[in-house]
Amino acid sequence: MEEISEIKRFQEDSLRELESADFDRAQAYAKDLLNGLKIVRTYPQGVTVFGSARLKETNKYYKAARQLGALLAENGHAVITGGGPGIMEAANRGAFEYGGRSIGLNITLRDEQHPNPYLTDMLQFEYFFARKVMLAMSAKVYVFFPGGFGTMDEFSEILILMQEGKMPKMPMFLFGKSFWKPLDRFYATKMTALKTINPPDRHIYKLTDSVEEVVAAANKIGHPKIKTNYYDGFSKAQNFQRHSTD
Repeated sequence: MEEISEIKRFQEDSLRELESADFDRAQAYAKDLLNGLKIVRTYPQGVTVFGSARLKETNKYYKAARQLGALLAENGHAVITGGGPGIMEAANRGAFEYGGRSIGLNITLRDEQHPNPYLTDMLQFEYFFARKVMLAMSAKVYVFFPGGFGTMDEFSEILILMQEGKMPKMPMFLFGKSFWKPLDRFYATKMTALKTINPPDRHIYKLTDSVEEVVAAANKIGHPKIKTNYYDGFSKAQNFQRHSTD
């Protein structure tokens, strides 16, 4: 009996420690989210640009992202990125050089992630999920340049959220037709053919090679006031004013 009681005490102590660890972890998650939400409210929703951290300034996609950032700034739109090098740096750089709002939502990674020098505003995150929430909530238009697993993760998450009506359907561009066409073809010939997705799901995003097309979509939406957010009061996508990329 004494041995059983000892085991029971050990289990209870372990459970308390686990609950304490979970509580501390939940607080850390909440801190990341709350800090992000506080910053998001300090600037109008802009255009979030995703893409590889590994592409150099000689790359054609870097040059296009830099051009996009400048043109967005010229039209009064804030440029938001993950704050790192590569495509993120390029978009921030274009906005920064024009004198616009250039925002980086950064996270520390093992290798290439460090804040780029072209930021007017920067917030550091500990957790990927909190950062992704803020990258989504801070934008009225989403642009995905060529990238790796991280870019694909961000694209897939926003895509499924729009598909399932968990977030407003906003303009979503895949920049670089030659890069993204094989993925779009896979969706059409494999997923749609097998009926794992519906044909209209491929209309959530649009392939483009035009920075002007992206800026036109942002201009069509306009400039929401600071402290307002398209997520405020949002419940179902069908009850929200939809913006088409067509």
